[in-house]
Amino acid sequence: FAFVNSVIYFVFVIVMDNFVINVLGCKSLRRLGSGAGGCISSGQSYITDNGDRIFVKQNSKPGARIMFDGELASLQAIYNTNTVRVPKPIGVYDNPGSGCVLIVEHLDNMSSLNADSSAKLGRQLAQLHLHNSKLDSNDPNKIHKFGFHVPTCCGFIPQSNTTWCDSWVEFYRNKLDEQCKLTTDSQCMNLWSDLSDKLNSFFDGLSIEPSLVHGDLWSGNATSTLEGPVIYDCASFYGHHEYDLGIMAMFGGFNSHFYQTYHSIIPKTDGFDKRNDLYQLFHYLNHWNHFGTGYRSQTINIMKDLLKL
Repeated sequence: FAFVNSVIYFVFVIVMDNFVINVLGCKSLRRLGSGAGGCISSGQSYITDNGDRIFVKQNSKPGARIMFDGELASLQAIYNTNTVRVPKPIGVYDNPGSGCVLIVEHLDNMSSLNADSSAKLGRQLAQLHLHNSKLDSNDPNKIHKFGFHVPTCCGFIPQSNTTWCDSWVEFYRNKLDEQCKLTTDSQCMNLWSDLSDKLNSFFDGLSIEPSLVHGDLWSGNATSTLEGPVIYDCASFYGHHEYDLGIMAMFGGFNSHFYQTYHSIIPKTDGFDKRNDLYQLFHYLNHWNHFGTGYRSQTINIMKDLLKL
């Protein structure tokens, strides 16, 4: 079995390498390292004959095209703001077997965020969140509603971002409703019915402008290079800037240098902490729907706590 598996892997490597050569139009390439894999997709870095360093992310599951098209659009949207660095997006291509591949810039010399890079990320993320609001109202690039032009996936579940909304509360209510229904859990749905009626109260007195958000910014989707911080694996849309801070608090990994710098540019407003819990709720639901009922109790508890506020 070990020999058969080795042969299968060798054939896969040859097919994938030739595929990448064909889609990029280069003459040859060389693999960098042994590759990488996450819980959703796997990846491999290459250097081409002209010196370009690229990262190829591949997924053979149905729906991979939607997932990678959304990630490419997210990277391109953030890249165009010239605020925080993301891997330069190159393209999405149908896999020679099944599924798709996403090709982006390869990142060199990645390391954990330190005090300096954390502070720089805090400043750059704030600049990303303010970018749309600073555009002139007549600028054709300015976005006036909440949503996104393509579906994006937080994990592998598509988000129905393409239903543009005038109201952030309406948009976020739709996001939570979608996730709650996917659980098919009666207690969750009953709690959601009560919480949905209360949702407006979390935003009393706020005027929310659409901000481009990363959408899945946990510590595993941020790194530091010699040039500074980089964020990736985006699931973007135009929403409330505080949304990104939900999952950041949920899993930790971002230090005080990040938060001090971020909030020196975008200060907290009344009700921030309870809204942070509300934004964590989406990710608890999303993890429940991805990874099973191990996240159920945390989801139910946070819903009950939010109903007490």
